[in-house]
Amino acid sequence: MMLLPLFLIGCSPSSPPPAKADNKGPPEFKSVKPWFEETARQSNLNFKHTSGHSSRFYIPEMETGGVGLLDFDNDGLLDIFCVNGGSLDPSVTNRAGNKLYHNLGNWKFEEVTERAAVAGHDTYGMGCACGDYNGDGLMDIYVTGLNRNILYRNNGDGTFSDVTDEAGVRSGSWGTSAAFFDYDLDGRLDLVIANYISWSRDREMDCFSRGGLPDYCSPMNYKSPAMDTLYHNRGDGTFENVTRSAGLDKAFGNGLGVVCADFNHDGRPDIFIANDAMPNQLWMNQGNGKFADEAMIRGCAVNRMGIAEAGMGIAAVDLYQHGWLDLFVTHLEAEGNRLWVNTNGYFTDLVRPKGPGFPSLPFTGFGVVFADFDNDGNLDLYAANGKVKYGQRDFGAKDPYAEPNTLLRGLGNGDFEEVLPGGGTVEPLIATSRGMAAGDLDNDGSIDIVVINRDGPAHLLRNVIGSRGHWIMFNLLNSKGSCAVGAILRAEAGGKICWRQVCPNQGYCSSNDPRVHCGLGDSQQVDRVTVRWPDGTQESFGPFEAQHLYELRERTGKRSDGVLPY
Repeated sequence: MMLLPLFLIGCSPSSPPPAKADNKGPPEFKSVKPWFEETARQSNLNFKHTSGHSSRFYIPEMETGGVGLLDFDNDGLLDIFCVNGGSLDPSVTNRAGNKLYHNLGNWKFEEVTERAAVAGHDTYGMGCACGDYNGDGLMDIYVTGLNRNILYRNNGDGTFSDVTDEAGVRSGSWGTSAAFFDYDLDGRLDLVIANYISWSRDREMDCFSRGGLPDYCSPMNYKSPAMDTLYHNRGDGTFENVTRSAGLDKAFGNGLGVVCADFNHDGRPDIFIANDAMPNQLWMNQGNGKFADEAMIRGCAVNRMGIAEAGMGIAAVDLYQHGWLDLFVTHLEAEGNRLWVNTNGYFTDLVRPKGPGFPSLPFTGFGVVFADFDNDGNLDLYAANGKVKYGQRDFGAKDPYAEPNTLLRGLGNGDFEEVLPGGGTVEPLIATSRGMAAGDLDNDGSIDIVVINRDGPAHLLRNVIGSRGHWIMFNLLNSKGSCAVGAILRAEAGGKICWRQVCPNQGYCSSNDPRVHCGLGDSQQVDRVTVRWPDGTQESFGPFEAQHLYELRERTGKRSDGVLPY
């Protein structure tokens, strides 16, 4: 009986055919109504990722590549920050570097990296987290990398300053995903970093794949899982490393994904870490500056068979729109992406024939996001795919690790259907995709996507769905005018409820649009919005007309404690 759901997935008529040992590539699809249009070239988003791979297979080359969406100049348009790898040759000190693109409007971007001083040529980059760590109303950028992370403070004049050392957040580990969150509810954003393995060039080893070909190793070959890092924000521009005093030294892992949210409704944000080939960690906030890993007893450490899987990217999503955040984690091919449904703070590994993981078995997923792309009131799913080892099936003639991405249309009640061709474009975009971020890049009420591809150009996917429903967006700000990370929104429209949480730092090595978006279907008005601010107070706003972006600021609504159930 436990194997039956897995059998149903494999037999689902919507699932891709089993992988075959051929090099013919994907089948041809005819797309009548594409969901997205690739616009990178005409928009001047000319970023090309570089892993640095030449002959030796160094494992960091396979994990690098993240992206952040942030409005760094507060002009109302989301800008794009792309994280690069470079070279692992120790003699190379001037790597390819990251890129920052300023949104000029009308789907035109200008590269402003050097002027903004955010290239990071001396760091082998992995990903990024965007947030206002010093509460000045300006979005800052934290870049993770191999043995050195970077904190860029936004100066407010189009430039950034590298304040890593003075802020005390350099870190000497291999950082992957990171997230800003306020774990002690003091009004200041703290910082957590998922670390992968303890690695150096002299610890690299030779591994082989299909047909005895040299290939990348599994992280388990190195036997060196890492301890994740937690920094407490002192409020004076500096951080204190509280990893050990907070208890995060009690469990190590091969960390790739991180998300911070309140999973048990006690009002305190928790930390979930997706580990590669090791049990995940769910660090529950104890409220006294300490955390306890309760992933095993709460049901999200391993799958329903008791097996640890290759966790990559994470989405904390209220899939059933009932006020509880579920967990969706992308995995290695043949494992399938996994949904853990949250019931009163405890998780169930739910596998359904039409669930969000049903077409994922042939692919390796990294970046992931749930968003209502067609504004029909149901959350859709986009997953960025790309192999980590040679496989039986080659999708791209030039890149043996390339795969098509996955787009699923939400049908409601946790059911999905696959949108073909893969990724929702006229023709499949075949690449080794890693980090991805979603947001409304042109403020038209539809969610667009940016995808970073290993050793290839980035995808800039403009939402071109022609029959979208109505929509509404909210920019939730605290009393200081900064993004209210951790705030929970409940919008009532047409007899339906839209639950959202301000949680931009999630997915894989990436940071999404911090604004809240709700698809409304046929509804043209939102009757009432209730916001639970990070300090626990609740306020109501509205009504609001659809088709607009509204700013909701803490302490400007009607006090309504008790409207939300916690």
